Amino acid sequence: MVKVLRYIYTLYCFIPFLLSFIIVIPLYFIIFNTWPKPRAPHAAHKLSRTWASFLFFFFLMRVEIKSKQLIDPDKTYVFVANHLSMLDIPLYALSCSNTFRFLAKAELTKIPLLGYIINNLYISVNRSDKADRGKSIEKMKATLDENISVFLAPEGTRNKTEQPLMEFKEGAFRLAIAAQKPLAILTIINTHRHLSPKSMFQMSPGILKAVWSEPVETTGLNENDIGFLMNLTRNKMMEILANN
Repeated sequence: MVKVLRYIYTLYCFIPFLLSFIIVIPLYFIIFNTWPKPRAPHAAHKLSRTWASFLFFFFLMRVEIKSKQLIDPDKTYVFVANHLSMLDIPLYALSCSNTFRFLAKAELTKIPLLGYIINNLYISVNRSDKADRGKSIEKMKATLDENISVFLAPEGTRNKTEQPLMEFKEGAFRLAIAAQKPLAILTIINTHRHLSPKSMFQMSPGILKAVWSEPVETTGLNENDIGFLMNLTRNKMMEILANN
């Protein structure tokens, strides 16, 4: 019975998503084609935050972000977060007002219309192509040079395992050290309980929770400190997950 109710609820959620999607696509198009290039990412990020708020309101989901005061809205960061569900994407946008570009899989750019947003708002990468991975690093460095933050999931993809965290990849930590930008850590608590990473048709309403940790300064760190930074981030996330 619970599965049936979740299926019905998921179908309900698809309606506001589809209607809002039809509205926001032209707005993104206007922003990326008429706004001055330096201002367009900031306007698009505000639109993304508004869209996320709209969706969660109609999904009957409330967002609870703890320790937001630790994030300076005027600073540029390398943001990292664990990844439990497709709900994380709008949750990332609502978690801070800092404009950022998300590192997304290249396959997502092939989705009609949605691919247009990803191509313009995110940085795409073909993880199976070493040359493309190198290009994505350069794009992220250029983004940080524009004083626009970068958001990465060090696990690389959604966590579909029974473990609280999957193995981390080095990219985010290597980038933070190379750019000498602070690393800001967001721990997602429970989005997988409201939209399973294993099934798109098992949604449920409720409170989505996430917690910011104190940002880690990388000034003076070098490549030899990548492992230290990875372990520090993992330990911070594990502690928060254990306490929640």
